[in-house]
Amino acid sequence: MRADNTQPVDRTMDIETLMRALLRDVLALSQDRVDAFEADSPLFGALPELDSMAVAGLLTEMEDRFGILIEDDDIDGDTFETFGTLVAFARTKIEG
Repeated sequence: MRADNTQPVDRTMDIETLMRALLRDVLALSQDRVDAFEADSPLFGALPELDSMAVAGLLTEMEDRFGILIEDDDIDGDTFETFGTLVAFARTKIEG
């Protein structure tokens, strides 16, 4: 049951922290590795763990944890380019 994983997004942790946790959990990255991500840290193409199947898993988990709906046309090539672009995408979806 995924409801236990839902985070109150506007609330105790910021979106960047939640995104680090999501990347850590879905991609099985170490906490040290995700803590080192800067806004300009490249993701897709730079992380071997982040392939097309992992992207699908990340999007599903984002919907579950953040309580958002991501449409196919919401995603483009830039969404997973860097940690910053991914956080910006999530912020846009969460904050409306």
